[in-house]
Amino acid sequence: MGIVGNLSPDQLHSFDSQGFIVIESFASTEEIDAMMKRMGQLLDEFDCSTSSVFSSKNQQELSDNYFYESAEKISFFFEEKAFGADGKLKQPKQLSINKVGHALHEIDPVFKKFSCSEKVSNMMFSLGYKRPVIIQSMYIFKQPGIGGEVVPHQDNSFLYTEPPTCTGLWLALEDATITNGCLWAFPGSQKNGLVRRMIRGEEGGVSFDRPSPTYDQKDFLPIEVKAGSLVMIHGDLIHQSFENQSSKSRHAYSWHVVDTDGCKWAPDNWIRRKVEPEPLYVP
Repeated sequence: MGIVGNLSPDQLHSFDSQGFIVIESFASTEEIDAMMKRMGQLLDEFDCSTSSVFSSKNQQELSDNYFYESAEKISFFFEEKAFGADGKLKQPKQLSINKVGHALHEIDPVFKKFSCSEKVSNMMFSLGYKRPVIIQSMYIFKQPGIGGEVVPHQDNSFLYTEPPTCTGLWLALEDATITNGCLWAFPGSQKNGLVRRMIRGEEGGVSFDRPSPTYDQKDFLPIEVKAGSLVMIHGDLIHQSFENQSSKSRHAYSWHVVDTDGCKWAPDNWIRRKVEPEPLYVP
């Protein structure tokens, strides 16, 4: 496969200055339909009794083995507000899941085909990646009414290499609006570098190495996009999303790429793979 850069000088300049770019119509209607249909099948087959609850506010609660093992599996995480006082789901499992991750790109043929497609490789080549690997992937549901908030964060905090090389790829599978919980970004914030890291301790459990700064919401811009649009996110860009308080879901597929040439995967990251991931391409 001949890898050629597919980002224009203007796109690269915008990514460098703003810390993100939007590429409209990156995924075709057929590709979107295939991924959404496949996720529907995975959810139908999923046994609710083997899951976990996800909260971006309380990362330390994710110290269970289910979370750690999800790095090389397809695992299911419920919304915090999915359960009633009796501990039972308040609605069907299909409307209660926060996300499915973190190895969809590796295990499932439908998601692998898209994640590792030539257009993705060409994009990473444009950014200067020499031997890129996808280190995690997530299908995010942002459920109507209960779709949880994702607090301001940087992707490099969770997926750290030395030097830092993470780029986030966020694909809207449905229209993303302010009402249903679209992404918000702090333009240019990547220029200030990494604020903090999430560390996995030797005794189990994860924690941040320093507290989160306080951000002014006036600094953030909403990224409202149509289904099929891709948002490319610099690893140090501060971004977030709010709860979905609408009656419409906001499905998205997100995957993260790091380089493995000239840099080192931090051993105290939460992901500690037993098998090295396959590169998208090699030098």
